[in-house]
Amino acid sequence: MIRPAIPADVPVILRFVRDLAAFEREPDAVEATEAMLTDALFGATPAAEAVIAEGDGKPLGFALFFHNFSTWKGRRGLYLEDLYVTPAARGRGVGGALLRHLAALAIARGCARFEWSVLDWNADAIAFYRQMGAVGLEDWTVQRVDGEALVRLATSIA
Repeated sequence: MIRPAIPADVPVILRFVRDLAAFEREPDAVEATEAMLTDALFGATPAAEAVIAEGDGKPLGFALFFHNFSTWKGRRGLYLEDLYVTPAARGRGVGGALLRHLAALAIARGCARFEWSVLDWNADAIAFYRQMGAVGLEDWTVQRVDGEALVRLATSIA
């Protein structure tokens, strides 16, 4: 079963985020707190949404997503920020169910695209995504400015 996250799910979501960070070899990178996630998901102006995959009344995984916008398409898209399935639930169709759920949501909301990023060393995930119909954008790379670099950019004089 896949259902929308509720505020009571925030501790589980944060645990899954931390587990995902550890899997992605960045166990100390998570700065998010329960209060931050509560505000981001359920505050006055939510920045993102989440769904929880459950089996036998227990959380098996989650997906956190938000809308972006394509000027070329003239419509919004759905961007998957995090997808995580517990090790015990992997291979049982949970990840595919989460992706299908979000794809259906994207269609229902009139989105032009459903997209996400994956680490280039995660061959299992890449193969899984290809099986699900995803195509890698080989000519595109992610660019990021954060931390002190973000502050320098914001305060630099042209």
